Amino acid sequence: MATAACQKLLELSTKIVAVGRNYAAHAKELGNAVPKEPVLFLKPTSSYLKNGGTIQIPHNEGSLHHEVELAVVIGKKARDVPESSAMDYVAGYALALDMTARDLQAAAKLPKTTVPNPDDLELWLKVDEEIRQRGSTKDMIFKIPFLISHISSVMTLFEGDVILTGTPPGVGPVKEGQKITAGITGLVDVEFNVEKRIKPGNS
Repeated sequence: MATAACQKLLELSTKIVAVGRNYAAHAKELGNAVPKEPVLFLKPTSSYLKNGGTIQIPHNEGSLHHEVELAVVIGKKARDVPESSAMDYVAGYALALDMTARDLQAAAKLPKTTVPNPDDLELWLKVDEEIRQRGSTKDMIFKIPFLISHISSVMTLFEGDVILTGTPPGVGPVKEGQKITAGITGLVDVEFNVEKRIKPGNS
């Protein structure tokens, strides 16, 4: 599937389903227990930001926290999907940057055919060239087929919907004036500047 087709799928997206604490080391760095089942929450599709864009810190926040993640793009309607056939519902993947505290996502799309083994990808993130996060999808507690099966048992997934599969350890703050670069080693990388959002009415 071409990158343009993957982009079109994201434009059809009805929701972003995020999986929390899907890396044991990340759960431990937060002081949280390792979950026995996926921790799910939703984000709006209006939070997408293209590569090279500017991440804006809300005017009432001092900073945001970065989380680099592998995103799964759903290719067709999925409901009560068996784990054994879950990968048939995957259209492609994306590198996602989840900026916690506010709904900000950044994604770089990858056709499914360019990712032969999504269970063995290295994710990394730098802030001002300093490495902050580096981890492998092989360390995910809940693998992609299980996540698709589990999520589709509690809600319907539609074409273009996105699953954020969790972040490796090293989450930390970014501030105004800093630059974030992130990537999937050997496949894709993205870059964003961080600015403060000006409160409406202020000059």
